[in-house]
Amino acid sequence: MSRLSVLERNQLTPEFAKHVARAAVTGQATMFQVLGHCPEMLQAYFQFYFPWHTSGSVEPVLKELVRLRIAQLNNCFT
Repeated sequence: MSRLSVLERNQLTPEFAKHVARAAVTGQATMFQVLGHCPEMLQAYFQFYFPWHTSGSVEPVLKELVRLRIAQLNNCFT
């Protein structure tokens, strides 16, 4: 299985470095450090994810708990 490396902050674009700094507070910095390999993909992802995550009949908190549980069951640590 191929894996992407976790980029150091000095390898990231300035925009990604800001995301990493903000995400470090919640322990989610690694995701941005990996997605830094393809910045345009992250922009497309956010255009999809945030409207889905914040709208609908299911509360965002429950969606996040489900996302984390699925990640745990799949041994995904992001």
